Amino acid sequence: MQTAPENEIGPKPVIEYVFDNRNEPAEKRYRELSQLYDSQTIRHIEQRGIEEGWSCLEVGGGGGSIAAWLCTRVGPNGRVLATEIEPRFLEALAFPNLEVRCHDIRYQGLPERQFDLAHARLVLMHLPGRELALQRMVASLNPAGWIVVEEFDNLSVFPNSNVNPGEEELKVIRAGMQVLMARGVELRYGRWLPQQLRRLGLRNVGAEASASVWQGDSPGTRLYKLAFEELADSILRSGLISEAEFEKDMRRLDELDFRMPSPMMWTAWGQAPEAVSTPIAEDLAFEHRLPSAVDAADAIGG
Repeated sequence: MQTAPENEIGPKPVIEYVFDNRNEPAEKRYRELSQLYDSQTIRHIEQRGIEEGWSCLEVGGGGGSIAAWLCTRVGPNGRVLATEIEPRFLEALAFPNLEVRCHDIRYQGLPERQFDLAHARLVLMHLPGRELALQRMVASLNPAGWIVVEEFDNLSVFPNSNVNPGEEELKVIRAGMQVLMARGVELRYGRWLPQQLRRLGLRNVGAEASASVWQGDSPGTRLYKLAFEELADSILRSGLISEAEFEKDMRRLDELDFRMPSPMMWTAWGQAPEAVSTPIAEDLAFEHRLPSAVDAADAIGG
């Protein structure tokens, strides 16, 4: 594994991410995400025709499971550049064809026209500069290179016992979503991805959305519990839930008879034209705004 010197990538990133990716909960969160979505991610990348010798970009590599798979898949003649604001887990990987960069895509550029594949999962929805970040990923592609982006749409499917009596509506989930929206996370971003890729001039754009049922003490409910534990102070200060209700709902997420629909995971892909050209970031700015309190309440039934 190679680690890029800091003077090659610009100033030290400014960390404004909602979750702390340096601690033990982060490692647990990455493990649950890997169990939930790695097989799906790999399927979509394989469908783009990845071959040995490809040059791949992994933005927000997190725990490193996909970066590791890419290193193995492209072989010794390929290369993988994995970026992360906090790359401690990526730096633990030992692949000779892997380069790790401490990098914040909102403020730092990427190599242009160098990659056959660029991938990110559950990264852009958290970034206030998500349109520029996506544009930079597209600009990093070789002619005919592919981008694959995976993001949640948390707002289209909520537990609703009126629709399905087997589903439970927990106040902590709605309160947690409100807090995330107030902190600039775009909970609908997955649904926007196909349009965004088309606006950036990509061809062969496609998308797939998937959801499943999560039961208590499963990777999905454990993922939510880790998130709500980290956001507990903000959730309780919001006034949307009492401390007793919070503790009760957190226990419920561990109980095996609990059921809830997962958020919708959108995977979108597109291929760069032979001559890569992307519109300026301002062309996409119409979709980036912080939801108002009215927006948030309307979106999640508050």
